[in-house]
Amino acid sequence: MKVGVIFGSSSDMDIMKKVTDTLKSYGLEYIPAILSAHRMPDLLKTKMDEMEASGVEVFIAGAGLAAHLPGVVASHTVKPVIGVPVKAALNGEDALLSIVQMPPGIPVATVGIGRGENAAILAVQILSLKDSTLEEKLRVKREEKKQKILEENKNIETLLQEWGQGR
Repeated sequence: MKVGVIFGSSSDMDIMKKVTDTLKSYGLEYIPAILSAHRMPDLLKTKMDEMEASGVEVFIAGAGLAAHLPGVVASHTVKPVIGVPVKAALNGEDALLSIVQMPPGIPVATVGIGRGENAAILAVQILSLKDSTLEEKLRVKREEKKQKILEENKNIETLLQEWGQGR
């Protein structure tokens, strides 16, 4: 199982690296590409066709500004598409609204502004419907996060004292 990771420009790299790092942590393969929905729509379609032919089952598309890339990706496939709004202008709110307001029949799952890790986890959740080992990895990682917070709670008094707010 593979994930197609598409982003509009190299300026989105920091956010999309969170996507690829998270996918790697679950043992998933991905195919990355920098493609523009506006500047190279034909190449975008060609690359998507190649990705699907090589086994891509979910697409993650990150974009800022007008953020049409996730919607254009969704218009070319029936595979799930997850949009990652990237903060470029208007604190990323323009990108968020562009991605989340898709017309009926062409949905794009949308995560929060800059939340590449969540996009990758959502892709893992989708793929876990076909692979129970991924489901187990998700459960293990959630438990690890829970344990980390519980451990941090054990140290809260020390932290509060350091901050001058102890009881």
